Amino acid sequence: MRTKRTTQILAVSVLGLALLGLSGTPAAADEPDDGVDVSVNITPIVPPGELTMTVADNTGVSLQENGSTGTARQFVGTLPTVTVSDTRSPDAIPAGEYWAVVGQASQFVATGDASKTIGPEYLGWAPRLLTGSQTGAVAAGEPVSSVISDGTGAPNVGLAGQELLVSAANSADEIGTWQVNADLALRTPADVASGEYHSTLTLSLFNQS
Repeated sequence: MRTKRTTQILAVSVLGLALLGLSGTPAAADEPDDGVDVSVNITPIVPPGELTMTVADNTGVSLQENGSTGTARQFVGTLPTVTVSDTRSPDAIPAGEYWAVVGQASQFVATGDASKTIGPEYLGWAPRLLTGSQTGAVAAGEPVSSVISDGTGAPNVGLAGQELLVSAANSADEIGTWQVNADLALRTPADVASGEYHSTLTLSLFNQS
């Protein structure tokens, strides 16, 4: 507390000497104040890039009968367009990272009668890349058939498990936006029970290194 009081006294003494030194000197004429403009340009924060997936017009797919035979009934449709966008900088992607979109269907259940079902193994697809890959790093998955073969030689496993829709072998090799869809085909036994059936086809985006 003593030190603070001494400092205040010294400050007043210096000011008093300065005023005494100016005693008798004519006061300078008032002059206009000069203003200094201070400006700054604040640019928007650029968020880091990201890997995203969207599904267009996600209102569902209504499969229509087409291509049925005496031994199998077939119902076909087209998966809504799926868009994968990667806006990351290549140097921000871990070495060896890859991404993939996979799909898996749930069991078809008849409306109003849960005892009537069709397994997801009866639903197959044939993915199709709609946007070209500049480097070939991005590619559509291979077709899979219903357990009732469609005659194409595709694996007869359906979408009971996760099947590949589209993938990038090495994420850093190609940055951009790609679109993909798939031809869907539900092939059932010829004696399948009549009714309106519903299933959920879940699409998932993974990126791993």
